[in-house]
Amino acid sequence: MGDNPPKSPSIHPAMTVNNIRSVIPITLEFKNVQYSSWAELFKIHDRAHDVIDHIIPPKDKDETADTALWIRLDAIVLQWIYSTISNDLMNTILEPNSTAQQAWERLQDIFQDNKSSRAVQLEELFSNIEMKNFPDINAYCQEVKMISDQIANVDAPVNNQRLVLTLIRGLPKSYDGVAAIIQQSDPLPSFYKARSMLSLEESRLASQATSEAITAGSALFAAGNNSGNQSDDNHSSNDTHARQNYRKNRGNNRGNHGGRNRGGSGGRGRGRNNGGRNHQQPQHSNRGNQPW
Repeated sequence: MGDNPPKSPSIHPAMTVNNIRSVIPITLEFKNVQYSSWAELFKIHDRAHDVIDHIIPPKDKDETADTALWIRLDAIVLQWIYSTISNDLMNTILEPNSTAQQAWERLQDIFQDNKSSRAVQLEELFSNIEMKNFPDINAYCQEVKMISDQIANVDAPVNNQRLVLTLIRGLPKSYDGVAAIIQQSDPLPSFYKARSMLSLEESRLASQATSEAITAGSALFAAGNNSGNQSDDNHSSNDTHARQNYRKNRGNNRGNHGGRNRGGSGGRGRGRNNGGRNHQQPQHSNRGNQPW
């Protein structure tokens, strides 16, 4: 009873990850450059699972580390890298017997070389961004922030003032009211505060548009009903006139038929009566005057 039960071998946190895409949802690509966001998420995930030293080696290497375990963990981190980049990128950096650190540094070289040239391109893109090219305010704000992060990644960081002013500059006319409030604030609100204000304004504009559409639809419906009622009144009036005309004509027709019948019958009656009287008149006989 005094013996302690054997301890079960501990499992390294990195070995418990089943789906790396659930914690790093960004796919790093050549065209849709999101290197700074991807790299930040990757480093956070590696620190949380105690494998950050596989991409950013410490100054003092631990000589007592289990070599077999280190090799296995390095392969896991390398799998994470390959699973969160595009196929084109993977084929570009893929080399036999590569370590996670080597793959990480190749990606750095691809996206952080020629910093001056990249900074010029990103600055032009940043200066010409407009909301009209995006479906909503959230997508627009996300793009502004992502480009500013890329500029910072090539050693040309964008401060909050410039970030907020760029955000305002690209807004359409319908946002002039809230843009003026943000611009006149002293100091300017943070990027996230300005984004929240714009999101609320977007909701207000959408609600207003819906209300106006309902009002316009109700007015159109009422106009249609009034037109229908007037049409029904016209039909009713026409029907009334038609019935009146019908009754009038019918009365006239009856009068005309009655006069003709009475006249005809009187004539025929007099003719018959006269004939009857002619037949009924006694004939005077001359037999008294005849010789017999």
